[in-house]
Amino acid sequence: MATERWEYGWQWRAACRGEDSSAFFPPSHPEDREEKRERERRAKAMCAICAVRADCLEYALRTREPYGVWGGLSELERRAVLRGRADEAGPAA
Repeated sequence: MATERWEYGWQWRAACRGEDSSAFFPPSHPEDREEKRERERRAKAMCAICAVRADCLEYALRTREPYGVWGGLSELERRAVLRGRADEAGPAA
């Protein structure tokens, strides 16, 4: 039986599991553009080799995760995917 509980889900197979999360989420202090770019590059490099990247991305899209790099996409990139999906679905009936 498939489950989405943390202890049995895709998260156990994530490449980032047990890694320092600072590359995946913004710091509590302001970061400049270059720092952000480098932080996201490090996170996306780990996502690129992850066996559950698609599951992670779908989770973040489904839950509208507002922060961090999930499934190889930043907050802004995920918003663009969601806008694209909304456009494809057309106006609400």
